[in-house]
Amino acid sequence: TGAQQSATVANPASGASPDLLPHFQLEPEDVYIVKNKAVSLACRATPATQIYFKCNGEWVHQADHVTQHSTDRGTGMPVMEVRIEVTRQQVEKIFGLEEYWCQCVAWSSSGTTKSQKAFVRIAYLRKNFEQEPMAREVSIEQGVVLPCRPPEGIPPAEVEWLRNEELVDPALDANVYVTPEHSLVLRQARLADTANYTCVAKNIVARRRSASAAITVYVNGGWSTWTQWSGCSTSCGRGWQKRSRTCTNPTPLNGGAFCEGQNVQKTACTTLCPVDGAWSEWSKWSVCGAECTHWRSRECSEPAPRNGGRDCHGPELDTRNCTSELCSHAAHGAEDVALYVGLVAVAVCLVLLLLVGVLVYCRKKGGLDADVADSSILTAGFQPVSIKPSKADNPSLLTIQPDLSTTTMTYQGSLCPRQDGPAKLQLPNGHLLSPLGTGRHTLHHSSPAAEGADFVARLSTQSYFRSLPRGNTNMAYGTFNFLGGRLMIPNTGISLLIPPDAIPRGKIYEVYLTLHKQEEVRLPLAGCQTLLSPIVSCGPPGVLLTRPAILAMGHCVEASAENWSIRLKKQSCEGTWEDVLQLGTEPCTELYYCQLEAQACYIFTEQLGRFALVGESLSMAASKRLKLVLFAPAACPSLEYNIRVYCLSDTQDVLKEVIQLEKQLGGQLIGAPRVLHFKDSYHNLRLSIHDMPSSLWKSKLLASYQEIPFYHIWSGLQPFLHCTFTLERLSPSTCELACKIWVWQVEGDGQSFTINFNIAKDTRFSDWLVPDSEVGAPALVGPSAFKIPFLIRQKIISSLDPPGTRGADWRMLAQKLNLDSHLSFFASKPSPTAMILNLWEARHFPNGNLSQLATAVAEVGKQDGALFAVSEAEC
Repeated sequence: TGAQQSATVANPASGASPDLLPHFQLEPEDVYIVKNKAVSLACRATPATQIYFKCNGEWVHQADHVTQHSTDRGTGMPVMEVRIEVTRQQVEKIFGLEEYWCQCVAWSSSGTTKSQKAFVRIAYLRKNFEQEPMAREVSIEQGVVLPCRPPEGIPPAEVEWLRNEELVDPALDANVYVTPEHSLVLRQARLADTANYTCVAKNIVARRRSASAAITVYVNGGWSTWTQWSGCSTSCGRGWQKRSRTCTNPTPLNGGAFCEGQNVQKTACTTLCPVDGAWSEWSKWSVCGAECTHWRSRECSEPAPRNGGRDCHGPELDTRNCTSELCSHAAHGAEDVALYVGLVAVAVCLVLLLLVGVLVYCRKKGGLDADVADSSILTAGFQPVSIKPSKADNPSLLTIQPDLSTTTMTYQGSLCPRQDGPAKLQLPNGHLLSPLGTGRHTLHHSSPAAEGADFVARLSTQSYFRSLPRGNTNMAYGTFNFLGGRLMIPNTGISLLIPPDAIPRGKIYEVYLTLHKQEEVRLPLAGCQTLLSPIVSCGPPGVLLTRPAILAMGHCVEASAENWSIRLKKQSCEGTWEDVLQLGTEPCTELYYCQLEAQACYIFTEQLGRFALVGESLSMAASKRLKLVLFAPAACPSLEYNIRVYCLSDTQDVLKEVIQLEKQLGGQLIGAPRVLHFKDSYHNLRLSIHDMPSSLWKSKLLASYQEIPFYHIWSGLQPFLHCTFTLERLSPSTCELACKIWVWQVEGDGQSFTINFNIAKDTRFSDWLVPDSEVGAPALVGPSAFKIPFLIRQKIISSLDPPGTRGADWRMLAQKLNLDSHLSFFASKPSPTAMILNLWEARHFPNGNLSQLATAVAEVGKQDGALFAVSEAEC
């Protein structure tokens, strides 16, 4: 072929101008082969004696050329046009080595000219999108980004978006634009943007559609302004007036949160009633006067007219004739009688006043000792006992002697039982803690805790019981008096501390503490809000506390002021949730206060009720702690084997529920839980399994990973989110599995779990789980609920509450215990020292180091050198 072409080139056709090089009027262009259809390449040149195609450096056979001759009308020069066809087989023959290209070479008597290269590619478009848009729920005016990465293809696919099957044209809507990465962006979501969005990718081969993503634009409700107060409901006397507002500014739409708070306010009003005047009784007739007349009078005072009432009608003075001839003599005689009667009346009044004074004096003197002797009546059922020193060799042991004159229950024993071992509570002697006096001390002990069935039976008669969980698994209860105590729900980190003197003396309260499951209580969350803690109730509501109780519970927030706005919410009696405290700001009320620590929060509250911690992220750097826990069956009787990966909020109560659930399913814990910081980046959580021995196991998962949507995790309202990896062993004799599980947030950091265990062995739950029987009693009453001995506590309070020299008072103690950031809250209470000791008790029970507290107290009073020891008590 080459020889033939050379001969042809050496003998150019006649008629060509020997002075001109050929130039191309038509050059071959890039083409794509669709399916199995051959493509045509063409070129045209003038003046040209021969034109041939050269593809990938090799001449195309002359027989494969289709040649056409013509003459240029303008110049009269000969024109030659040549075409060839390229098949898919020709291109695939060199696929992977280089791209397939062709070019024309034209000859004339003056030389040769080459055309541009034309590339021939096989066109295709894969079926699966690299990334599809996901359904979203967004607040109105919030920005929305719908990502779309089209399937791989040649030529690259063009992308267009459909809204409810209609083309989205950014040129017609300034609120919409498409990024160079093909993502659809809604600058500010509008109600009209609520629709199904589909990403469409197309090229010359095919057209692909992604799964539709539903965008729901919701509107959170807002209150209208209050109406004017209505008129009083009664025209006379006490009544009511009210005003109202509606949740129409704006009205909640598409699942948006309803307005929180009351829509109607009522207040008492009083309308003054008009009172008509009425006459009093007539007075007695006066003495007959010298004019032989006497008179009587009355007043318009029963009642007197007021508030616009009518006055009395008729005369107020009545006179008449005495009708006696001796009226003047009788008048003188009557005047003498009246004088004597007046003197006798005065004397009688003086004697009566003297007798009353004597009786009052005698009663006060005689009743003083009786009141003191019978002061136990004020305790309303508590048995008074006295404290007397015991043996001389153990002065720290205080014994309570019972009063056998009554039949009520008494408490006998040490206020703070002596501990075996050398542990001592070292406290300075001197002005800070003077030695205990020898006077009489009286303590009261409450009745024993009610039995569970009786307690729940009493609760069932109350209206608030309908919203409490049934069963005793997540409930603790007890009976308390002024000595206080503690309620704990085992294995949840939830407790309620009732400090001494929080309950008024003479009162007995039956108190409960419950943990709610998220599906039992509807907690509305708006916007980017998320539940950060368990929902806990303590009550009964309306209990009068004279000092704040401390509710302790876990949370899962990585708190920082620049990333989070955290609020304490409390459910009102009407069932609505209200913000009672915003953390990080000065509290607007003295009823609530919250100390937020790394793993737990401590809520001071003088009103019991239902509480939860809710956060709202201020930036995409805000993160929550997730606990990733893996479970698998303890035995594998079949070829299938399931590994369940739970994604939980990092609080003890959720972990407890999952462990109980897995025990029922026969699952075993694989390793210790891991912590993942989940960011507010709108990206989902992905999980995948890797590095399984392919000769022994295979995964039945069709996709390369599983995914948990972002909002399912971020809201915190779905407690048991998990993915299941179903594996199949290829032989029944396979009893070991080694693999890795990767967990990561899209465009975020990832974590991997290396699993290596024997599935034929029945593995028990890990030792870090504490059995319920080892946690301790759910209710502790009186001194046994506190680490600090009762009398020592009272001495510390009385010594550190008053301002001390060189600042040696409660403020220095708070500084020693790293609580100086809460000084303003402590100072707002009658006893700041008591607040500090209560918080110490809530944070350090039951494993707190009493010696460290004693050291802090000793440093406050270090100017006193002498020390005395009091036995450490685990009260």
